[in-house]
This record gives sequence, C-alpha cells and structure tokens, in this order.
Amino acid sequence: MIVSEAVASRRSVRGFLPDPVDGAVIRRVLERAARAPSGGNLQPWHIDVVGGADLDALKAIMAKRVPEAPKGEPTEYDIYPKELPEPYSRYRFEVGEDLYGALGIPRENKLARMMWFARNFQFFGAPVALFCSVARTMGPPQWSDLGMYLQTVMLLLREEGLDSCPQECWAIYPKTIGEFIGIPPERMLFTGMAIGFKDSADPANAMQARRAPLGDFASFRGI
Repeated sequence: MIVSEAVASRRSVRGFLPDPVDGAVIRRVLERAARAPSGGNLQPWHIDVVGGADLDALKAIMAKRVPEAPKGEPTEYDIYPKELPEPYSRYRFEVGEDLYGALGIPRENKLARMMWFARNFQFFGAPVALFCSVARTMGPPQWSDLGMYLQTVMLLLREEGLDSCPQECWAIYPKTIGEFIGIPPERMLFTGMAIGFKDSADPANAMQARRAPLGDFASFRGI
C-alpha cells in the first residue's frame, strides 16, 4: 500500500469485527511510528495498549461508569474551544448529522443518540485499545507531536490491513482510565484509539466524513 492509499482509506471506524489482532503487528506499528517527527526530538508520547482479558475488564468498568457519570469526570483539558466559531462549528454539526443519518437516528431521538454514543466506551467492539498520555510539563507544540505520532500509527495500521478510530472522548474519563492503566501523576491522558478489523456491514461505517475544499483552508503565493 502506498501512502496516498493509506491516507484515502483511513476512516474513523465505528464498528469492528471481533477477530483478534496479532500483538506482534501492534508492536511493529508502534515502533515504526516512532519515526514521526517531534520538535527537538522530544518524542513526548507515551502509549498504553490494552487487549484480551484486560480489555474485557475495562469494558466492564466502563459499562458501569458511563451510567453513573454520563457527563464524565472533571476534564484536564478542553477537547473543543468553549466558543466554537464558524466554519468549525458547522463542520462538527455536519459530521454528527451525517453519522446519525447513516444510523437512521433522527435528531429528536436524544436517548437513542446517547445510547449509541456510549458505544465509544466499548471501543465499538474493537479487540485492541490504545491510550496516549503526555507529561504535564509539555506544551502545545509537544501536543502537536502527539498528533503526528498517532496519525503515523493509523496509516501504518492501514498498511497492515487494520482499521482504527481515534477517540478523544476518553478525555472525559481521565480518572477512571488513569487508575486502570496506571498513569502516574506527572502525566495526563490525551486520547484513546480503537484498533481492529472494520465490520463492513455496520451502517456507521458507510458514512465518510466530509472535507473542506482546498481553497477554504490553503493560500498560495509565488507558486
């Protein structure tokens, strides 16, 4: 698979097959992804991978925790700006409507939407979970390095025939996840990721998120 094919085929998959994933493949991907760039070569990412019986235990914990605290726990960073201006608020609205439209859940059915969203915390049935944390001393430039590492992971997963879903939603349960995977006080949880094989029959996977045209976000001078 060439890079452009990996980029084009990467999706935020929201329905996985139960088929197991070879741990050697995950180790290979994470090691290769460490060639991702980082300012000053700080390599600020820390990765925890959970699978097997441990993942089953985490899913059981979350099945209880989400109803107990449906709005989550005190967060350690803002996932989105408190006031999201245009066009970003429109992009966020559109992707939500497109997803629930593919699922056949109308906007007025708030309960059904909430119940479906709770699938995030079961990793959409994926057999492997990944969490990324970062030292609290790191700033925004190092957080951008995390994104470059995680994107590299997702593209290498595609090369291996695997799919993924990056899940910032895990940031709303930092205490629960931190305790489960043993994040030390000097680090904080950034995000999670579901990894596995896409279930092509799941209607959620029929949706492809829209992208803004090039002219909306790029300017060119002298070229």
